[in-house]
Amino acid sequence: MKINEKNMVAFATSATPVDREGWLTKRGEVNRGCQRRWFVLKGNILFYFDRRGDKVPVGMIVLEGCTIELAEAEEQFGFKIVFHGTNNRSYVLGAESQDSMEQWMKALACASYDYMKLMVAELQRQLDAAKEDAAQPDDSPDADLPKAPPRTRHNPFNRPDSSYQRSQSVRSAPGRTENIPRTKVTFKELHTAYGRRILADINEWKYAKRNAEAPLITL
Repeated sequence: MKINEKNMVAFATSATPVDREGWLTKRGEVNRGCQRRWFVLKGNILFYFDRRGDKVPVGMIVLEGCTIELAEAEEQFGFKIVFHGTNNRSYVLGAESQDSMEQWMKALACASYDYMKLMVAELQRQLDAAKEDAAQPDDSPDADLPKAPPRTRHNPFNRPDSSYQRSQSVRSAPGRTENIPRTKVTFKELHTAYGRRILADINEWKYAKRNAEAPLITL
């Protein structure tokens, strides 16, 4: 369509970020000849100029209710903007390379307001699904399995604690070595502790034997 509206002209040349721009060939609507134009895509509006840097566009295409299709049979590296319905025209455009054609087709296909609404709805659906998954309890088979203790847990059998050792006592000689710390007991002390009891038993046995062997004295 031809445009003369001042607001659209101002928008075409404003500092609004450009989604894509570059040279494309455009097939005319009347004589079907190809014309080289400078195209600028802003949002869902595709402007085209006679020359790069012009302040007034020759025309614009509102990218709503259309599809982007290949048109290689009509133009080298060609694609077209097809508006469906009665009395709607198609715009046949040609890029300078295969890569440029693919980039332009992708940018134009994602430019419509309807496409943006679909993307927002899909993102909202994914966000809602993520919130539901986070709110549900963990019903996985491994949820109720016992978990291993932390690796930092102290094991007294791996690294004996000196305080634990000092708290223990020798229990073999009742009444004599109960309070002797294990780490301070020497062989001499053990010998003394056991030897006193043994010597006492031996002396008692010898005394009883002498009394048994002594002759009886009668008056």
